Amino acid sequence: MKRISLYLLTASLLASSCTQQNKPDGTKALPRIAIAGLAIESSTFSPALTDEAMFRARVGDDVFSFYSFLNPDSSQRKRANWIPTLRAHAIPGGAVTREAYESLVGKTLTMLKDSLPYDGLFFDIHGAMSVVGLDDPEGDFIKRVRDVVGYETIISTSMDLHGNVSKTLAQNSDIITCYRMAPHEDSRESDKRAVENLLDRIENGKGKPAYKAWIPVPILLPGEKTSTRVDPGKSLYAKVAPAADQEGIVDAAIWIGYAWADEPRNHAVVMVTGDDKAKVTSTAESLANAFWEVRNEFEFIAPTATLKESLDMAIASDKHPFMVSDMGDNPTAGGAGDVTWTLAQILTRPEFKSADGPSLIYASIPGPEFVEKAVAAGVGGKVSGTAGAAVDARFSPPIQLTGTVTAIETGDASAETEVVVKIGSVSVIVTKKRKPYHRESDFTNLGLNPRASDIVVVKIGYLVPELYDMRADWIMATTPGGVDQDLERLEFKRINRPMFPFDKDMEAPDLSAQLIPLSGSK
Repeated sequence: MKRISLYLLTASLLASSCTQQNKPDGTKALPRIAIAGLAIESSTFSPALTDEAMFRARVGDDVFSFYSFLNPDSSQRKRANWIPTLRAHAIPGGAVTREAYESLVGKTLTMLKDSLPYDGLFFDIHGAMSVVGLDDPEGDFIKRVRDVVGYETIISTSMDLHGNVSKTLAQNSDIITCYRMAPHEDSRESDKRAVENLLDRIENGKGKPAYKAWIPVPILLPGEKTSTRVDPGKSLYAKVAPAADQEGIVDAAIWIGYAWADEPRNHAVVMVTGDDKAKVTSTAESLANAFWEVRNEFEFIAPTATLKESLDMAIASDKHPFMVSDMGDNPTAGGAGDVTWTLAQILTRPEFKSADGPSLIYASIPGPEFVEKAVAAGVGGKVSGTAGAAVDARFSPPIQLTGTVTAIETGDASAETEVVVKIGSVSVIVTKKRKPYHRESDFTNLGLNPRASDIVVVKIGYLVPELYDMRADWIMATTPGGVDQDLERLEFKRINRPMFPFDKDMEAPDLSAQLIPLSGSK
């Protein structure tokens, strides 16, 4: 009872401290709310490293361009005095260098110090950032933010459901939420929910929710097996919104976790925040048990096969475009994006040697030197050179490409320069810098028509919405790379064990809710 009273007393004091002082005319002043965050998904199984230049950093008012719900005319924008600091994100890749991390965090902290104090802070992160020499970067980051803003500031954290929630992150976040869809069609909706929760708790004077239930669930599965498009993921995540909408609950969330980092924090987590202790704990336990009960039902979102089998099926199919996912080197999951193994296998197939063979688009392979040669040759010119495997050459060396340049585009935000080289019946997209190809316009801007192509091979896992809607058929190829889908083939040494599916016969875990102390309490 003493612990319960302490929680409630602390919550009450913190709530009252966040109430804004009235203006001279008697009206209440708008709350001061900061925005900060770093977002990247980093594979520790990739030899790639992510430096600061790879982050797209927005600072000051440019931060608002990331959030449509905070445009100047929006109701949320008008409910607070917003102080955007730094919000940076990068295409998933290898671990972030310590220098890059310290620089970005340092800039954020300096900007936060310059505009103190704050009633609230919207902490927008991914949750799967790995940093060289640091096990829990998001936990470290939020602790350092707390050192600047203090513990009276209410922090509302928004995350990707493939992020990781350590106890440190859980304690220093007052309200926490994550996406409820994979693919992440609700990403901005989830950010908006985090902001709405923050505004509500400040405006109604309730402040920090009194209880935070945290449950680690010993499951580590790839996103390609846990999509919310199909069961059991669909039914599991359908439970989240009703759970969060209960009286006495502020929010509820299920994190799948990130499967390609060998760190102790990498596993599934359930968290529920609210003011009703019984509901917070029982709701968290219900969601955690629901997850555990369906663990054996998760399967890949699409059929899987070896690359040879996938290409055999695609060539024989009368359904076009036939999409093939080159899963092992998916740059949107943390792969280096320059593994040449799949492309090398494609170009050795006799079916693609002739220009009148099955048309295939390959997206993509980085090769800055090849791009330079292609630009010099011009559209219609012949070009020969090597590309790929500058970062990850473990499975295949740089690939020799010889063909005709059919397109050159400059100015892309990610790739900078893109070229298309035609080799037999294969159109290979080569980029100066790596780029994921997710939208139809990514192809049509290069004069390619993916809908008219027999086969489209993309470095991706599950298809994002535009590609999914475009496909006539689809297979996920179990190719090698830094985000190999066969997790048991990877050398995990530091994750907590036992862990499903590595320990299939493990005893049922204790899924009792752990109440995390309020931020600032011991």
